[in-house]
Amino acid sequence: MSWDLAVVGLGAMGSATLWRAASRGVRAVGLDRFDPPHDRGSTHGQARVIRTAYAEDPAYVPLVRAAFPLWRELESGAGETLLVMTGAAMIGPAGSDVVGGALRSAQLHGLDHDLLDAEQASRRFPQFRLREDDVVFWERDAGVLRPEACVAAALRSAKRGGAEVRTNTRVELVEPHGDGVRVHVEDGIIEARRAVVCAGPWTAELLPQLPVPLWVERQVNAWFPTREPDLYQPPRFPVFIRHEPGGRRIYGTPGLDGGATIKLAVHHEGARVQPDTVPREVTDADLAPLRQHVTEWMHAVDPTPLRSITCMYTNTPDENFVIDALPGAPQITVVSACSGHGFKFAGVIGDVAVDLAVDGGTARPIDAFSLRRFTQVA
Repeated sequence: MSWDLAVVGLGAMGSATLWRAASRGVRAVGLDRFDPPHDRGSTHGQARVIRTAYAEDPAYVPLVRAAFPLWRELESGAGETLLVMTGAAMIGPAGSDVVGGALRSAQLHGLDHDLLDAEQASRRFPQFRLREDDVVFWERDAGVLRPEACVAAALRSAKRGGAEVRTNTRVELVEPHGDGVRVHVEDGIIEARRAVVCAGPWTAELLPQLPVPLWVERQVNAWFPTREPDLYQPPRFPVFIRHEPGGRRIYGTPGLDGGATIKLAVHHEGARVQPDTVPREVTDADLAPLRQHVTEWMHAVDPTPLRSITCMYTNTPDENFVIDALPGAPQITVVSACSGHGFKFAGVIGDVAVDLAVDGGTARPIDAFSLRRFTQVA
């Protein structure tokens, strides 16, 4: 059987792409080497940040705004909570990338926000210990997504729409073949008119002709118990990113467990790894910066974590996304690498991926994520 669309990888982006394809009546098959939602890649950890005033680049703001109604649509069909609104706090000196970038996006796109000095922020957010020169950028349109539940809901919706899901199916290569594609799996070949590759850490392995050097980074998340649960329940406790002295960025979310825990992680700084051999055991050295953050910068949180996990970022050189057709093979669309900040966009990027694969273009603003930025000669 030849398919209209083959989606390779069914984590955040792949599950959303399959869902959006099925919602349009596209005959689609999705493939994953594991059984999603799973804990072997980049789409797990029980809580993921969604925020609108995007510090990384204002180009992301229209996409994340478009993502919210799609998450609510998926949530309505699933009959369970997928998105919990909390607001977001960007913490650091006024000139830090975290604060300054969020403020730039908010001003450019007219986003509702407050800019608080340390004294004002301490009254509003007693969870945080602040330095005198800290400011807090606060926005209302932010919250927490439940990643495993989102992936499961997207796959269920895709199946209801007629898509086929093949789990525990290892893809070995995706290649153009005439006007279509061939997806090589362990026991044969799947043919389709178009393919979308959303394989995260395995993208470079599947597409050796990809004109950008991707690298995979090991990351650790940990959950710390609170001593005042009422203080850490949403929406009283916002998601946050903090620019620490020295430039380290720590992010955190409510544990979505009645305020009993908060989840913390260092953004980047992880070791380069291979996806099939990433060390899964969490060490004291991994936890040290998180324990230090809790001790120095959080109120009423115990610095001994209850549990921890490892996951992976797949990074581009500029830490921005790739959403584009493969050069020389327009029948293959690449959706990777998300560089550690992609989950929140999955619904809308799934829509974009279907636009590119099925229609050959999209009205969404994605020029900033083109592969051309890596292939143009200065």
